[in-house]
Amino acid sequence: MTMRDAWSLRTAEPAAGTPSFEAFFSYGFRPFFLGAAVFTALLMSIWLAFIADLAMGGSGAWLPVSGSPYAWHAHEMVFGFAAAAIAGFLLTAVPNWTGALPLSGAPLVGLFLLWSTGRLAMAFSDLLPPLFVAAADVAFIPVLGAFAAGQLFVKPAARNLVFLALLLMLFAANAAYHVATYDFIKLDPLELLRTGLLVVGIIIAVIGGRIIPSFTHNWLHLNCPGGPLPRRFAALDLSSIVSIVAILIARLLDVPGQIEGAIALIATALNAARLVLWRGWGTRREPIVWVLHAGYAWLVIALALIAASNLSPWVPASLANHALGTGAVGLMILAVMSRASLGHTGRRIVAPAAVVGAYRLVSVAAHLRVLGPLILPQYQGPILVLAALAWICAFSLFAVVYGPILTTPRVYAKLSRA
Repeated sequence: MTMRDAWSLRTAEPAAGTPSFEAFFSYGFRPFFLGAAVFTALLMSIWLAFIADLAMGGSGAWLPVSGSPYAWHAHEMVFGFAAAAIAGFLLTAVPNWTGALPLSGAPLVGLFLLWSTGRLAMAFSDLLPPLFVAAADVAFIPVLGAFAAGQLFVKPAARNLVFLALLLMLFAANAAYHVATYDFIKLDPLELLRTGLLVVGIIIAVIGGRIIPSFTHNWLHLNCPGGPLPRRFAALDLSSIVSIVAILIARLLDVPGQIEGAIALIATALNAARLVLWRGWGTRREPIVWVLHAGYAWLVIALALIAASNLSPWVPASLANHALGTGAVGLMILAVMSRASLGHTGRRIVAPAAVVGAYRLVSVAAHLRVLGPLILPQYQGPILVLAALAWICAFSLFAVVYGPILTTPRVYAKLSRA
């Protein structure tokens, strides 16, 4: 079949089957992507209720978490929501890279229950023994790493084994958070959460560098034949990632802010150049592609804000955290989950209209959290509420639209002539 013939065909979207336990636990992306979406919508709803209670003069004592509720909320966004999405990605991508059998059935059920147990333990941490809470929470990432390692060593490659190092870094940040929370070490638990968030940013830089130019190339090749395609340079890819790692090292070594700011400026320039070379503006007619570029753009913005917060007293560090957590992490996770779920269940890789709306809602939430405090600081409370509502609606939309897709058997699309 020629390319011209292919253009004359359309894909008939098959109807979904009946939801089943076997289908849901047949591949890692299914429970972890749906679990991540449902969990973050629920988490943000509880957080919004807590904030509203405080605003109305309440004590917020009904929230059964030990320590700072703010730290709990931040912790669960990184080590609950983002960790689940990372698990779904790795358990799906690694078998494709190595040819290993995917994790499914009872082992996948066990891993998902381990993640769920950690979330429940953290949610009711004030009612449970501290050691149990810490053990239940930190156990997930090393067990995930063990499963991923078993698949990665089927066909070892340095570029893939880097994910084990990143999981180790994420585990170390989480373990240190728990140790610091109970004053066994004199470190700020919130600073350790920011470290964990930056590790997730590094993971985005690694994964983004693999999938964004590839998916963009495929779309442009089919839809804009003869036009310019994304460009990649190995040295730029490596230095872009290393520059973010350098920010992490600077924080761990507690170097002066001017030095961290200078490193962040370099990281901003390198990652911005990388993004420009991927030619995302050419995909503006295809939401499921351009959203990947938008998510990476928020990573660049976060790096720029890290630089600004270290070099200027007028830029609070919280803006960088929100740009990274809400913008880069939120949008990239939604983008990857929505695309991978379609491709790995046999469907056309075209974002449903409701999910395109979800992309926009997360973008709105990120803009509100970053620009709101700068432009309208006197309305910070209402802005926070609007951002939270946008986030809740976005991931609720994903859960509603993709729930039937993720819980039913894979479909097999048929081609029919237009």
